[in-house]
Amino acid sequence: MGDQLDRLCIIDRFEGDWAVVEFEGRTTFNFPRKLLPEYAREGDVLKFQVMIDRHETEKRRAEIDVLVKKLFVEE
Repeated sequence: MGDQLDRLCIIDRFEGDWAVVEFEGRTTFNFPRKLLPEYAREGDVLKFQVMIDRHETEKRRAEIDVLVKKLFVEE
């Protein structure tokens, strides 16, 4: 249980449009306030679920490939 507590993300404070989030009890990072529920408050524990959008990733890679090919066209 102690290990779980060390990995908590807690809203430390708000600074303008940003929430300052404490991670693992010692590191802080800024998180856009607009991505939090409007009722989020200092001291709230956050739960993140991060997923990779494979479809969007592949779409963007294909778009970049087209741009790179246009940029480096041999004449």
